[in-house]
Amino acid sequence: MTILTKRQRWSLLVTVTAGLLLITLDNSILYTALPTLTAELGASSIQGLWIINAYPLVMAGLLLGSGTLGDRVGHTRMFIIGLVVFGGASLLAAFSPTPEILIASRAVLAVGAAAMMPATLALIRTNFTIERERNIAIAVWGSIAVIGSALGPIVGGTLLEFFWWGSVFLVNVPVVILALIATLILRPANHPDPSKKWDAISSLQVMVGLVGTVFAIKELGHIPPSVPTLVAAVLVAAIGFFLFARRQRRMTQPLIEFSIFRNAAFTSGVLAAAFAMFASAGIQLVTTQRFQLVAGFSPLEAGLLVAAVAVGSLPTAMLGGAFLHRVGLLALVAGGLGFGTVGTVVTIIGFQTSFGLLIVGLLLTGAGLGAAMSVASTAIIGNVPVNRAGMAASVEEVSYEFGSLTAVALLGSALSLIFSATVVLPAGAPDAAREGITDALQVANGDTAIIAAASAALDSAYLVVMIIVAVVLAIGAAVTGVLLRTYLPGTQSQLHSEH
Repeated sequence: MTILTKRQRWSLLVTVTAGLLLITLDNSILYTALPTLTAELGASSIQGLWIINAYPLVMAGLLLGSGTLGDRVGHTRMFIIGLVVFGGASLLAAFSPTPEILIASRAVLAVGAAAMMPATLALIRTNFTIERERNIAIAVWGSIAVIGSALGPIVGGTLLEFFWWGSVFLVNVPVVILALIATLILRPANHPDPSKKWDAISSLQVMVGLVGTVFAIKELGHIPPSVPTLVAAVLVAAIGFFLFARRQRRMTQPLIEFSIFRNAAFTSGVLAAAFAMFASAGIQLVTTQRFQLVAGFSPLEAGLLVAAVAVGSLPTAMLGGAFLHRVGLLALVAGGLGFGTVGTVVTIIGFQTSFGLLIVGLLLTGAGLGAAMSVASTAIIGNVPVNRAGMAASVEEVSYEFGSLTAVALLGSALSLIFSATVVLPAGAPDAAREGITDALQVANGDTAIIAAASAALDSAYLVVMIIVAVVLAIGAAVTGVLLRTYLPGTQSQLHSEH
């Protein structure tokens, strides 16, 4: 077994977090770039939806299987394969001539990300054998997950300020090359386990369930929704998830063993990751859209605004792992989500009263989410044996992607639904103006009455969506608080016996 020196371990951490940064950036980099991208490619609103959602959807469907595959072939090998696929798909996406090719490129990007992401956390788990070091390393990993997602809109806006839309994908390539070189120099042990079996059918079943779920959520955003389409989507989702659960219970080596969720600390970590990513992605999506379309912000200005979430999350995400052994998971997970709730409420008040207070609210929200996210990773990885590191890492990544995916699908649909339901258009306004603010601005032709009505409706929709985010975070704080009420600092290693 190859044992890395302390310097090599921290160099490995820099390398794997560089890969993680690319993955999380690509989740949110299109929030500010999408209006420009769709205009230049001539993409429809449906194609724009799939340009965003193809990435988290495919990744969430593949993550469980890729974690187990990493256990089988070795996580170092999976990390390298993921980097190569991700870099190639980035080149294809950057020079896509049509929306269809871009959607396909985003799907291939997700394949590379799904190969890479569980490997990043599993490599930390297997190479950082000292618990205190591992907690700090995982906290850094968790902070990068939060910060990368929050920085996506800024990076996208900055690149669009100076370059063409393809630059938001092309920027990945030099980072991929550097990470590949660093991995080959460090040569962390691969540790393949040929006895592990990879099951592609299970991944397909998860994908079917997720696709059905997204279609159902999107259909609910229509006025009125198509009942046959909605029912069909719900049935597809239910069948996919049912078949997956049944298959896992019958397999000798399942992609996920549901028994690990009996560990309250593990389950609280999974929930905290999902709730935090739901809030982070949702706030970024609706805030960048509102301030670009109503307030006239440029993509860069909108990206800098939501950067307040990243700024707020940085100190708490970094300090969370260092102080976990003293304060415990309850204060950082449930307390972090609760603090994020308070921050979201302050953001809502600030939106109605003061732009400065809105920024303060975003900072506070980020601080809460950063604390919860950093130790959520520790709660998940630290409460399974080493031989289940790949499975645990995959479960965590699915929770991240599911949180992001549901935020885009649910809150994006809610924004459109509330806009269409509340907009009060002047007499004679085109019916298309009711479909969404983008449509309203396109058909307004300078009509200030239509623009004012659309702006007011979007502001109302923004407030409701932010209230939904606050409620979801409050529920997350309450649920994780109940789960962790008997968990004490320093008990992490004792919980391995439960598995």
